[in-house]
Amino acid sequence: MASSESSGEVRDASGSDAPKLSELLDGGWKIYEEVDSTNEPLGSNSVQLRVRRGLSLLQDAARMVAQLDLFSRNEDLEEVSTADLKYLLLPALLGALTLKQTSRDQRLSTVQTARDHFMDFLMRCKEYHVTRFDLPKRRESPGEESQQELPVAKPAPGSADLVAMAAQRQAKIERYRQKKELEARLLDVRRAVESGQADDEMSREFYLLNVRRWITVSLEEIESIGQEEEILKNMDRLKQSTTRPPNQPPRPPMKPFILTKDAVQAHVFGAGYPSLPTMTVDDWYDQHKKRGALPDQGIPSRVSVEEDSDAKEREEEEKEKKAENDDEESLMKARNWDDWKDNHRRGYGNRHNMG
Repeated sequence: MASSESSGEVRDASGSDAPKLSELLDGGWKIYEEVDSTNEPLGSNSVQLRVRRGLSLLQDAARMVAQLDLFSRNEDLEEVSTADLKYLLLPALLGALTLKQTSRDQRLSTVQTARDHFMDFLMRCKEYHVTRFDLPKRRESPGEESQQELPVAKPAPGSADLVAMAAQRQAKIERYRQKKELEARLLDVRRAVESGQADDEMSREFYLLNVRRWITVSLEEIESIGQEEEILKNMDRLKQSTTRPPNQPPRPPMKPFILTKDAVQAHVFGAGYPSLPTMTVDDWYDQHKKRGALPDQGIPSRVSVEEDSDAKEREEEEKEKKAENDDEESLMKARNWDDWKDNHRRGYGNRHNMG
C-alpha cells in the first residue's frame, strides 16, 4: 500500500504525537491482511488481539475522516484526490475485521454491525458511481423485527420466483468473474505501487481497483450475513421457547392395558405375550424336593450296586459249600449241565428263527 502526502498528513487535534490518518488506515489494513492469510486458528488469543487492535486503528481513522469531511454527496469520483481514495475502503475494512471476531454470545450483534459497515461502504460507492451494482435492502428496524418473530411459511416458488433466482445466480457468476479479473489486475499494479515506482495515475488505478474489488466482496458478505443472521435468530427463538415454562401440566403416565375384547377373552386366550414368572428356580426345586418328584436329587445311588455284589457272593459261597458236602442234587445238576454242553454247540439255544 502506498503512503500519500495529502489529507493523510493531518494529525489529531489532541496533540502532535497522535498518529497520522494514513498510518491508522495502513496499520488496520495490514492487520486485516495478516489475519486473513494466517494459518493460526481464528479463535486463538493472539489472532483476536490483532483483530481488536486493527478495529481500534480503523475506528480512529473513521472518526478522523468524519471530522475532516473528506467525502461529500455533491462531488463526483473525479473530484476526489488520489490520496483520499483509499479512505473509501474504511467501512469495508471495518466490516471485514468485525466478522473476524469469534464471540459466540455476541455473534448476532457482530454480524449486524458488520452488515452496517458494508452497507455504508456500498452506499458511498453508489453515491460516487464507482461501478454499477444493485444496492442490497436495508436491515429491518427493531420494531419490524419484533412483528416478524413467528416464522411465516414460504409459498411454493412460482415462475416469477424462478426467473428471479436465475437472475440472481447469473449476477453471482458475473460478480465472481469481475472479482477474478480485478484480482489479476491488482496483482500487477500492486507490485509497482509497493516498489515506489508508481505515478499518480497508477496509484489512483490501484485504489480504484481495490474499491471495486471490495464492492464485490461486500455484496457477497452481505448475502452470507443475511443467511447467518436468520439462523442465529431462529436459534435464539428456539432457546427462548425451551426456557419458557410449559402452559399445560405434565400428563400422568399411562397404565398398562390388554389389547383384547374383554377380560374373559384375555383369561382364556392369554394376553398375547409370555406371562411373568411366579417363582424362582430355587423355589421350584424346593417344592419338587418336598413332593419327592426329584429322582435322586443330584446324588448318585450306590446302595443297589452294593446289594447286587453281596447277593452274587452269597450265591457262589452256597455253591462251593454244596460241592464240598457232596450234595447229590447239585452234583447231578452239574453233570447234566456238562453233558448238555458236550452235545450242543455254544449259542445253540439262541438260534431260533434265524434260518
